[in-house]
Amino acid sequence: MTTKHKNWMSQLAQHYDWMNKKYPDDRLMIVFDIDGTILDMRYMVLSLLQAYDAHNSTDFFTRLQIDDITVHENQVQHLLVDLGIPVAEHQKILDWYGEHLWEREYVLTGNRPFPGVLEVIKWFKIQPNTFIGLNTGRPERLRQDTLRSLNELSRSHHIHFQDEWLMMNPQGSDQEVAAAKAAGIKKYRNDGFRVVAYIDNEPEMLEAIAQAFSDKEILLLHADTIFESSRSRLPWKSAEGKEYDLKELISDRKLPETIDFVWHGINGEVNLRQFLASDKVMWGECDVRLAPTDNKLILRHDSFAESKYDEDEEWLTLEQFLRRVQPTNKGVKFDLKTGGSLLKRMSDYLSDYQFSVDRLWFNGNIEHLHEDGFTLLAKTYQGAIVQAPVDFLTPLVCSAPKKAREILQMFESWGINRFSISWDTENMLTFFDQMEEWGYQINIYNVPNLDAFLRAVLMFPCSITSDFNFPQWHYYGRGSGQNRRHFEYIPKPDA
Repeated sequence: MTTKHKNWMSQLAQHYDWMNKKYPDDRLMIVFDIDGTILDMRYMVLSLLQAYDAHNSTDFFTRLQIDDITVHENQVQHLLVDLGIPVAEHQKILDWYGEHLWEREYVLTGNRPFPGVLEVIKWFKIQPNTFIGLNTGRPERLRQDTLRSLNELSRSHHIHFQDEWLMMNPQGSDQEVAAAKAAGIKKYRNDGFRVVAYIDNEPEMLEAIAQAFSDKEILLLHADTIFESSRSRLPWKSAEGKEYDLKELISDRKLPETIDFVWHGINGEVNLRQFLASDKVMWGECDVRLAPTDNKLILRHDSFAESKYDEDEEWLTLEQFLRRVQPTNKGVKFDLKTGGSLLKRMSDYLSDYQFSVDRLWFNGNIEHLHEDGFTLLAKTYQGAIVQAPVDFLTPLVCSAPKKAREILQMFESWGINRFSISWDTENMLTFFDQMEEWGYQINIYNVPNLDAFLRAVLMFPCSITSDFNFPQWHYYGRGSGQNRRHFEYIPKPDA
């Protein structure tokens, strides 16, 4: 019987915390099965069946889609029936499929990870004294191909699986898998690891671990994907789930302290109150521009060309914002919508409120501030963050990195010391990795929701800018007011 009252990732987080407190000096390990748990085996099935067509000049599987595959990789005969493949062709297809099932070509190219699983693995890999183990029924002869394919898949997440933490089936027989997996867990324990949890898609394998280890310290988690053995074999109090959901695993209390978090668009009273109340978000960003009536500095995202001035419109002034933030230990990030006279007026305000430079951050587009504006900021506020978004360089970074580097070095000479990349930039991961390799400080902005925010956290940029519309964490950011729109939250009725 499984426990379903709580999300399986929440249970994993809770159990990990309990084990960490109980054994603070021990090496903790989370152990994963591979096929059907980390890897979505439907892609290997699809690759093999379409390869069959290519090798045999048939077209049985040319229109086959990944969602059409609902059977275990060992039960493809059922798929042939569902697809209406002529019965006379079944044995020929099954023989070819069985012969090539674990060939190197398909092991290396036919697999994809389930969404979120690599992020979950990375989260645990970055925890102190915590390790990831693999425990698979694959035969020993596939060791190097297995490691190569997994490490290729996980390279963009900066994950590397190690040979010594991969337990395989030494016999290579399907009948010996359960015994091999129990032996794998025993080996990890004998090597000095506290096994916190074991995750597998096959109920039979979880049952084998439950029978072999009766101390109840190992949390058994069933990846409810496609499996061959009966669900009735799931051990008592095992947990199951389909989604590797970071939101259920990571709370705001666990955010890394090495990343600066920036509350975007504090252009109104509600966002300002939320920001000041947060003990995790230490930077607040406001959009600064000149009012059309009295030339005061106000906080408003849209230009008055984009959203016309309304006589009844109320806005937060920069002076009000600075007066509220100054007594705290929080920093201020100014998104400067224009240059010229705006920079001079900013200087007057900041001299009145006497912020230290380590609490100042200036952001502006290259086309707004130009070289003169950035140079002025860098010289006036030495030690402050001076930032510009550089999404427009993405094609150049990916295709002509030498030229892109020259442009970035020119921007550096202007005094820009942090570069900003939008979360939805095409090829963002490639861009980010290259910028990081060059040693630049990176801010990721335009992060739309909590799931994206947590994935951005696992990239470990210098900073992340977000609206913090995360009700799950009791953050109710309203957004910057772009196009005069804000996030709206509907209270849940009392139960």
